[in-house]
Amino acid sequence: MKRWLGWMAATGVLLAACGGGESNGSGAQSVRGVTDTEIVLGTHTDLSGSIAILGVDGANGTRMRFDEVNEAGGIHGRKIRWIVEDSQYQVPKAIQAANKLINRDQVFAIVLSIGTPTNNAVLTQQMEAGVPNVFPITGARSMVEPFHRLQFHARGIYYDEIRAAVKYFVEQQGKTTPCVVYQDTDYGQETYEGALDQASDMGLELAAVSAHRPTESEFTAAILRLRNAGCDLVLMGTVVRDTILVLETARKMGWEGVAWVGNNAAYNQAVADQESGAGEGYYAFVHMGMVYRDDPPSQEVADWWDRYVEKFGRNPEYIAFETYRNADIIALALERAGRDLTVDKFIEALESIDDYQDIFGYKVSFGPDKHKGVTESTLSQVQDGRWRTLAESVSY
Repeated sequence: MKRWLGWMAATGVLLAACGGGESNGSGAQSVRGVTDTEIVLGTHTDLSGSIAILGVDGANGTRMRFDEVNEAGGIHGRKIRWIVEDSQYQVPKAIQAANKLINRDQVFAIVLSIGTPTNNAVLTQQMEAGVPNVFPITGARSMVEPFHRLQFHARGIYYDEIRAAVKYFVEQQGKTTPCVVYQDTDYGQETYEGALDQASDMGLELAAVSAHRPTESEFTAAILRLRNAGCDLVLMGTVVRDTILVLETARKMGWEGVAWVGNNAAYNQAVADQESGAGEGYYAFVHMGMVYRDDPPSQEVADWWDRYVEKFGRNPEYIAFETYRNADIIALALERAGRDLTVDKFIEALESIDDYQDIFGYKVSFGPDKHKGVTESTLSQVQDGRWRTLAESVSY
């Protein structure tokens, strides 16, 4: 939260920066990122770094929906021009990317950018420039706290999900000895704090804690520490690669009888696909459940899946569901904002979306004082190489 202190005092300036004095480009004044023929949106994401397995599918889902909008004629006569910068999940590169998007490209909004540390690093500059941050691919509390009119969020909060995990596994499965393994990043810290706070509220202590660098590849010492502490519940602030490595290390050591629980940052088919079976039984608290082509919830989803495969030559991951859905919400808000598009009208349009349901079966709602669109979690587990939804509407 310290990152916010510098700009909180300047709220009046920020509001003025995106205030009602703008015009849509056809009037006397111009609106950044809006011309008579296009709306410019930007994204910084990981296309070639340590979490590119998430960034690529996330970009694909976004591109798919924006391409559909443009192929249908655009929005009020304007096409969406979407500029994507590769941050490689590195803070310095994210800062460079955001600087380009804001100052050179003059984007109307930054949307669907991936990563907790990367989003946190650019947020001050972005808010000072009056550029909305819409549906970032991170569950960091800093994306929703404190409330800011330029920020909208549509996924679970890591801190909340991990608190829900501790509560659920203690009360429903009788676990008594929680532990934490997490990346030593802003993201991992959210996981640690959520587990610590919920355990404390329930009169429990964390028996052991292990932190590691995002690039760490050796976890033998960490797993020994957790096993020697007698952990029967391990909360994981990990992403895909380190999740697999942690689970594989525990499997090789023959450590069983533990509930390994993460969140949507590691909710990926790669975890379930491990030939060794290391991913079997792993749990994740997420905001959207995975679906599969041979068992779709509807024909509409099956058709969507086929279009995705035809366009990108690969099966979609859940993050593609999320970004497609969120890109659709962005398009809907731009449509509702009207031809005379300004940031204020875009914000008001987003706030008017209070009954949205995506094709995958999940609801999102906003309001003038509610920019956090998701408030509950779904519990999923790897069973026989697939993610299976076990419970919905879980909270702490």
